[in-house]
Amino acid sequence: MTQNINMAVLIDGDNIPSANVKEMMEEITKYGNPTIKRIYGDWTRPGLTKWKNLLLENAITPVQQYGYTTGKNATDSAMIIDAMDILYSGKVEGFCLVSSDSDFTRLATRLREAGMLVIGIGEKKTPSPFIVACDKFIYIEILRKQTEDKAESKETNNAIVDKITNKEISLISSSINDLSDEDGWAFLGDVGSLIQKKRPNFDSRNYGFEKLTPLIKSIKKFEIEQRENPKGRSKLIYVKIKEQKTAKSKKI
Repeated sequence: MTQNINMAVLIDGDNIPSANVKEMMEEITKYGNPTIKRIYGDWTRPGLTKWKNLLLENAITPVQQYGYTTGKNATDSAMIIDAMDILYSGKVEGFCLVSSDSDFTRLATRLREAGMLVIGIGEKKTPSPFIVACDKFIYIEILRKQTEDKAESKETNNAIVDKITNKEISLISSSINDLSDEDGWAFLGDVGSLIQKKRPNFDSRNYGFEKLTPLIKSIKKFEIEQRENPKGRSKLIYVKIKEQKTAKSKKI
């Protein structure tokens, strides 16, 4: 998953909670090297003071943006202008836009049109248009590390973990069908990539699984097979849809 590309991380300080910044930065390093890290907001406001120590600890540069008029979000405009300046500088190959605001939908689309990798991070309340405009969208809720005891941790996890529904099963099934060979087998790595393209906010952690493989194993509709890798020691994992057994007709 880790790619050797430079990334710009732009954070909407007015729209993202200050907690879990460390987890967010750790997650971003899976996709590239965050060489530019900026957070935007009106730092004269008391509500943003809790960011101060977190910015120092994570080497994030605060960008001051005054609210010029009531009801208008000047932070959004500042982020968008900076993003385009960074794009044309040619210093990065990807962006991470941290916000739950749909106002950044057009920005994400424009950056992808320019060939940039675009990762979005936001809360589950983030509107769908912004989510689908990104290559991948990660929910902040699943990045929260649990520090309570096991009982409290279990209770918290149940509150943020989604249930696998027929919608997710259909998504996986269609992706397998799109990539399967004549025997119905598809390489799981390719299946995961196709699922991500179809639905950028699909993440096995949303459903309580660290990886895609155990998630698929938990669904009885699919079959997993490990094969030898001719190019290395690691196993290659393939998946197929189990054949449905037809009920035998009763003899009269």
